[in-house]
Amino acid sequence: MSNVMEQIVAGYVKTKDRRALAELLAHRRKLLSRLEAVSGIDPASSVQAVRDDLAIIEAGIEELKPPAGTLPENEF
Repeated sequence: MSNVMEQIVAGYVKTKDRRALAELLAHRRKLLSRLEAVSGIDPASSVQAVRDDLAIIEAGIEELKPPAGTLPENEF
């Protein structure tokens, strides 16, 4: 899944779609929260996959941050 997530994030970064990245990040965080609350099965591999996705999304958001000392653009 990470390769797919890398491509999705790269597309959002290329189009500078910070809102889509923020929504994707929120969705993955919610999913992680739900997975960590699961009982009766071992969701460890799914939890790790979501954590990997979160790292990719967060890196994409970092790429969209304006350089230090410049005025930020409107986020949305």
